Amino acid sequence: MSDCIFCKIANKEIPSEFLYENDYVFVIKDINPKAPIHLLVITKEHFANLNEISDEKVLGEIFKGIKEVCKELGIKEYKTLINTGKSAGQEVFHFHAHILADK
Repeated sequence: MSDCIFCKIANKEIPSEFLYENDYVFVIKDINPKAPIHLLVITKEHFANLNEISDEKVLGEIFKGIKEVCKELGIKEYKTLINTGKSAGQEVFHFHAHILADK
């Protein structure tokens, strides 16, 4: 999607520091953090939300990305959050999972 901010970041049209990356997902810091550590795990392929993802490989890579970035950054306790749909609080309609931690 040409106007999707996460697609632009994935395609390196908007510079961003990737804290983790594999063939399916990348992780960046949230620009409007709700916790001392607030990261976003974003699919490289555009899916509006979790309901659009049927590929088990992509689903597995999302959770692998969560675990790997937390391991690399030494984050042992964290909350993950996935908002699916506007009424559930989703603001950017490109799949992303939030990682929130105190330290």
